[in-house]
Amino acid sequence: MEEKLIFRYDRESDILYIDKVTPYPEQETTELGDDVVARLNPFTEEVENLEILFFSTRLLRTDLFTLPISADLRLAFQNV
Repeated sequence: MEEKLIFRYDRESDILYIDKVTPYPEQETTELGDDVVARLNPFTEEVENLEILFFSTRLLRTDLFTLPISADLRLAFQNV
């Protein structure tokens, strides 16, 4: 089964969470730079969650914001 991306924004902490799965304690955490944190599957090292810190300030920047990951985006449903 393919995961859907879930976006959550914590206004108080100013963090955008992008989740493929519910975070769990066994995940490994790594800094990707530019205040982006990735949570990885401890066995496959696949990125399962991203945390983008200081998200609202990024909206004020003039430079582009890119994530240092690759993505394979497809529709989560099929037309019948």
